[in-house]
Amino acid sequence: MDRVSSFDEPLKKLLGGATAKVMAEHLDLHTVGDLLHHYPRRYEERGKLTALADLPLDEHVTVVAQVADARILMFNNGRGKRLEVTLTDGSGRLQLVFFGHGVHKPHKELLPGRQAMFAGKVSVFNRKMQLAHPTYQLLDASDADEATEAVDAFAGRLLPIYPACKQLDSWRIAKAVDAVLPSAQDAVDPLPAALREGRGFTPLPEALLKVHRPQTKADIEDAKARLKWDEAFVLQVALARRRYADTQLPAAARRPVADGLLDAFDAKLPFTLTEGQEKVSKEIFDDLATEHPMHRLLQGEVGSGKTMVALRAMLAVVDAGGQAAMLAPTEVLAQQHHRSITEMMGELAEGGMLGGSDQGTKVVLLTGSMGTAARRQALLDLVTGEAGIVIGTHALIEDKVQFHDLGLVVVDEQHRFGVEQRDALRSKGKQPPHLLVMTATPIPRTVAMTVFGDLETSVLDQLPAGRSPIASHVVPAKDKPHFLARAWERVREEVENGHQAYVVCPRIGDDAEEEKKGKAKKKAAEEDPDKRPPLAVLEIADELRKGALAGLSVEVLHGRMHPDEKDDVMRRFAAGDVDVLVATTVIEVGVNVPNATAMVIMDADRFGASQLHQLRGRVGRGSAPGLCLLVSEAHEASPARARLSAVAATLDGFELSRIDLEQRREGDVLGQAQSGVRSSLRMLTVIDDEEVIAAAREEAVAIVAADPELEHLPELRTVLAALLDKDREEYLDKG
Repeated sequence: MDRVSSFDEPLKKLLGGATAKVMAEHLDLHTVGDLLHHYPRRYEERGKLTALADLPLDEHVTVVAQVADARILMFNNGRGKRLEVTLTDGSGRLQLVFFGHGVHKPHKELLPGRQAMFAGKVSVFNRKMQLAHPTYQLLDASDADEATEAVDAFAGRLLPIYPACKQLDSWRIAKAVDAVLPSAQDAVDPLPAALREGRGFTPLPEALLKVHRPQTKADIEDAKARLKWDEAFVLQVALARRRYADTQLPAAARRPVADGLLDAFDAKLPFTLTEGQEKVSKEIFDDLATEHPMHRLLQGEVGSGKTMVALRAMLAVVDAGGQAAMLAPTEVLAQQHHRSITEMMGELAEGGMLGGSDQGTKVVLLTGSMGTAARRQALLDLVTGEAGIVIGTHALIEDKVQFHDLGLVVVDEQHRFGVEQRDALRSKGKQPPHLLVMTATPIPRTVAMTVFGDLETSVLDQLPAGRSPIASHVVPAKDKPHFLARAWERVREEVENGHQAYVVCPRIGDDAEEEKKGKAKKKAAEEDPDKRPPLAVLEIADELRKGALAGLSVEVLHGRMHPDEKDDVMRRFAAGDVDVLVATTVIEVGVNVPNATAMVIMDADRFGASQLHQLRGRVGRGSAPGLCLLVSEAHEASPARARLSAVAATLDGFELSRIDLEQRREGDVLGQAQSGVRSSLRMLTVIDDEEVIAAAREEAVAIVAADPELEHLPELRTVLAALLDKDREEYLDKG
């Protein structure tokens, strides 16, 4: 056990309190192990300078450059002075400024021709990139000991540049790493020897040494390959053990019966299932027929017919004598699912009622805002088994809700549904029920393997016949204001042709807190137009009623409205009494109004690509083609505009979720609920390292199958225990 302990040493012991405190507060590094796993972001080569031309705005950077000139300027009638230093590196120039008493030392040291490392936050002043009061370290020989030391450390070597913060520069982090590097020798190697040798990996202590203090570029590649593999492998072993444990749980096999409810339903379908629906249904039915619980993730684009596949699975379970529950993230969505499922089933949804079918079952709705009598009846139908299918929000999970024999749980929109909630519902069955999780957010395969690694995945990638294409265009409101005017004309034309439209805004705009922030931002916006607050529903609705859409019926919908109010607006919009609905992203999930053909998304650059794709899926649901206009003031050359052009150019959700991940790092895309495990990944990027993850998964599955308790692999067990500290273990357990 001693071997782990040096990794668990608090940094305070080795680095002193002040540095340790900054590391803990700003970089979340607490132990020697944390710091050894804080890898350099990139490496500088001696004499090869960072391109100043490529500096990112608003980021903390470290550059190596040469002083081109330095001059002192007076201002305030000679009372104030500032030092301006221009750096060059052949690719571009960068200005440094120092004020007041901070001028003296740099003025003596930063002479033309000298080379130094500079760290600071990049800002723009008078259209020029600058660093104000950067910290720096001279790199050419001078009499200062520190400079000599820096030269020694820097000469002929690859210089690691660490993810840093304002309080701690990259080179100070490098010094701290030097202090803990000897502990790398004590690293516990999680890889079984046969696997390490078979794949030709560097031993772990050596990999840590090479990643922090590489002599050559090959060292960096070796180290990265090894460290990436470790992360992927340990995570996949954790997930493989989860899956293995699940296969050990008992569950009632639920097989559809001939001439039952499912056959009756299929017989009355007015269309045939797509090939994809047939294939996925078979995968689900095979799982349901086994004696251990199904755990399956069903991915499908908006409108690919996921609900139909889920409904057929629910009917099969009812045929087999069980009950099925479908969980939706919001009341609006639960009501909508209830409506569409009872419509699809017709008299089959009225089991036991007058005029209902003999083969039918009862389909009940259970939400928080139901009246007492209706609620009492629904609860009674569940406990007696009268209701074969229940659809509801997380009101379904409350203690009061008892099932007769819960056989299948379908969860809609996984990432909006907490892990604990899934767990609570699972405990409602006599034995763990089968679980089907649906999501309309396309998740690239590797993310599915990492984040939903405890679920088998099915994908529906064909759209059913009859869905209309959606045309999407970017509207650059700042460069071409007349485009925006034309956008509102297009909305009017759609309404005149008997259709309806959505206008989506990032903010509501009625909150005191928001007001305060809004005022501060407004002030900032006067100084810098790029900093204005995001557009708000209430303001835009007001402007449209008075201006571009005067005379049309314009209503608002947002999350802070009373549920009854929300339902009323949605009902009137669905009925066609409202022409234009101005809303926040509450409409993103599941609002189905086939007559809505146009959507205008304001400040579209404030949304991720996948979210825009989800929103856009709300139009073109009927026979008329859909139109989606992405309004943005973002600069033509910005990454935000590139993202919008990508959304406009493709209707492929998987492609867009990939773009999102590349731009936003995985954790944010999957939302907090999912990111419990993500935080353990430092070197691995889920998108680029597809092969590593797939290979690690294969090895992990084989190892767990041969030795589920890892009895013969004590080092792997130790490292797993460290990764799955309490909260992550729980996170995976409930996964």
